[in-house]
Amino acid sequence: MAAVAATVIALSLATAGCAPTPAAEHAAVAGNGGDFAKDTQKQLQDAVHAAMSASGASGAIVGVWAPWAGDWVEGLGTQSPTDKTAVTTAMDFRIADVTRAMTCDALYQVAADGTVDVDKPLSTYDPGYPDLGKTTLRQLCDGTAPIGSYRASLGPVMADNPTRQWDPHELVTYGLGQTLPAGGATAYHDSDAAYVLVGVILERVTGKTIAQILHDKVFAPLGLPSTALPGASASTPHTTGTALTGLNSVKGADGKWVCDKPADVTDASASLGSSAAGVVSDIDDLGAYVQALAKGTLTPKGSKRFASPQPVAAGTPSWYTAAGGAYQAGNLIGQFGAVPGYATAAFSDPATGLTVAVVLNNSGAGASVAEYLAWELAAIASKAPAEKGKKAPAAGLPWTAQQYADAIAQSAICAPPAK
Repeated sequence: MAAVAATVIALSLATAGCAPTPAAEHAAVAGNGGDFAKDTQKQLQDAVHAAMSASGASGAIVGVWAPWAGDWVEGLGTQSPTDKTAVTTAMDFRIADVTRAMTCDALYQVAADGTVDVDKPLSTYDPGYPDLGKTTLRQLCDGTAPIGSYRASLGPVMADNPTRQWDPHELVTYGLGQTLPAGGATAYHDSDAAYVLVGVILERVTGKTIAQILHDKVFAPLGLPSTALPGASASTPHTTGTALTGLNSVKGADGKWVCDKPADVTDASASLGSSAAGVVSDIDDLGAYVQALAKGTLTPKGSKRFASPQPVAAGTPSWYTAAGGAYQAGNLIGQFGAVPGYATAAFSDPATGLTVAVVLNNSGAGASVAEYLAWELAAIASKAPAEKGKKAPAAGLPWTAQQYADAIAQSAICAPPAK
């Protein structure tokens, strides 16, 4: 049941940015307020350590909130194999493709203001992309527009030239040059360029930077003080990000990665991702955001944002679909992805409040490990016993924790440490 991972690279872009303000008060994540039972907490912790080992991550930050059973928010491990500074829950990190959902939040709010119509051709707002014909903004957010991923062409170049500044129009052009998978524009497909183009058009129609738009439409209304889309120069999160590609990464004689010597890509250029994958946040903000996403807090009524979900790929389970810049996995709604140095996932159940957010500080294994870990943690928490006076939800998830523990083990790029 291993799901097809939507792989994306990116670090923040936006032409001008807003700095996070970690000292400000966070929006509360609706959870339990107490701790999980010790057995549940140990299961959660063991799952994270296994994912760290498989992905080569030296550190992780995790939040699991189950209103009937408990909460677990913790930093595990160290900044890097050589920097033994402990990872903490106060540290910022890059949230990768969760940015896409935020961009679509902003789009549908701007549409509700009457500034754009998500069902009109893009040429109505930007004539610079004639190849897109009658493609709409809704299709861009749904992942059904005839535009591919610029990572397919630029991934190796970006990995080896981390300080280069990229223009968003150039990224979109590379996306347009990609051949789409079977199904063309009618099927869902991963496209970082599509969300960069949404940002370009929002800037054009509002006269504001995408960083300011996201602040005004998403971060400020939800009370996310540590969340921002940085400017075009590097914006270093507090959590060190490492990768096993490009730069000075090392492979051994057997061709496998030397996982205790990853490249430090924390300070890479912020021009690699923009409104596709560029936002920086922390675990409290990320948990609060994905809860709001799942509940539709920022989705205008009547927008039909999630009205036409599409299978993520041929052969994936029927419970796994995509629409509106987000995924639905069983009862969970959220996003996941990888950028140089970080693999991040966040999902929430709007009915029960079960919420999971994770980041691993090594992107070498791609986005799937973070996705699988989030689903494994959700499965563990969904079975957690209710505390006195509360009732556990009757409905569960269409997978088991063991299934995704196995999927993580199968996708391992690093051998587990010797015992």
